[in-house]
Amino acid sequence: MSLFKQSRLLALCRSSGRLSPTPSGVVGKCHRLSARFRHKSSSDLIANDAVQRHIRNLRVEYSDVTTQLHKGDVSESDRRALIRRQVALSPVANALKRAEDAAGDLLEVESLLQSRTQDTQMLDLLREEKCQITKRIEALNKNLIQTLVPVEEHDSSNVILEVAAGRTTGGDICQQFSREMFSMYQGFASYKEWDFEVFNYTPADYGGLHHAAVRISGENVYRWLKFEGGTHRVQRIPEMGLSSRMQRIHTGTMTVIVLPQCDEVEISIDPKDLRIDTFRSRGAGGQSVNTTDSAVRIVHLPTGTVAECQESRSQLQNREAAMRLLRARLYQSTVGKQTEQRHTARRQQVGTRAQSERIRSYNFSQDRVTDHRIGYVTRDIKEFMRGGEQLDELISDLLDHSECEALLELVENADCARRRQSHSVEPSPKTRLDSQH
Repeated sequence: MSLFKQSRLLALCRSSGRLSPTPSGVVGKCHRLSARFRHKSSSDLIANDAVQRHIRNLRVEYSDVTTQLHKGDVSESDRRALIRRQVALSPVANALKRAEDAAGDLLEVESLLQSRTQDTQMLDLLREEKCQITKRIEALNKNLIQTLVPVEEHDSSNVILEVAAGRTTGGDICQQFSREMFSMYQGFASYKEWDFEVFNYTPADYGGLHHAAVRISGENVYRWLKFEGGTHRVQRIPEMGLSSRMQRIHTGTMTVIVLPQCDEVEISIDPKDLRIDTFRSRGAGGQSVNTTDSAVRIVHLPTGTVAECQESRSQLQNREAAMRLLRARLYQSTVGKQTEQRHTARRQQVGTRAQSERIRSYNFSQDRVTDHRIGYVTRDIKEFMRGGEQLDELISDLLDHSECEALLELVENADCARRRQSHSVEPSPKTRLDSQH
């Protein structure tokens, strides 16, 4: 089935009301969805003219590569390059074929529904079949978008995740909220069956948390957590003090930092550049405090980067954990220096911790969580803070929007490249005049 027919079928699906719109209000360069595609489904994006041209070009290229491979006069080096390109294009070709097959099935069902059959039972079955196929088309188009968007380098990496209470506003409420956020990510790691290894946990008074750093490892951890980095705002009535008796709402912030954990080969650290200090672990007192200097703090002297770990009673284990944390911070700093358009990911996520930089708000008084990048709103905040299905659903929406935005940028860049190429080969006015003479 042609792409034009598929576009018409997708339009038919949308007019049937089966495809639900996506949330709006995306902001921020990395997470924003173009205004042209707010309230649109993935099928709307696939039906876009620019995306259709991009798909058509990939299909032609895949066909050309396959044809070239069947020729006998291809050199060995060219054959290897063609095979690599065919392997890269195969997921797109296969995903497109499945989506087109489903669109063809929908066309058949629509044709039968318009045949004016008087069999009520048959009509009910056809409507049910149409609903199922429409849902399948939406899922297949989401998969097609994923195959069209290049995989980010660190999506499969484990992460170093840090939570830190805001220093400018909120006081105790920030520290309490930081502890709840730490528990939320611990619950999310359990929900996704990831490993959750605590490097550092610095408690505050009244059961709050100043700062914590953990290593989360599992399948595609960075892909799922990379959008959690930034300023999170809390609005609630404190449980203690004068404000609680006056029912006065306080506002505070905390910061989440998400760094991909790099491999050992990705960055080298000269031992001469390190200062390693040991000290006794800090805690609430009693048996929870170590009686030996097992906690470790490592300072990278050239950059002033600091990492510490005090969770284990073994100084050696704490030193290894602190080195992993330091390596992740140094690697992210190195990547940031190579990117002129933004600061390092760590500084970008920490920002000034001002409320204007918030990516998400947690309003306990109104029982509401709002992600400001995509306008996502959910209720039952206590359930959300458990780090289970609701958080998973929100992150899935963030991933969908990010992939849509990445696809739009990809096709726009491809169009610009083709236009530049066409202008470069187009003869100048003087050349055309000379050729006419």
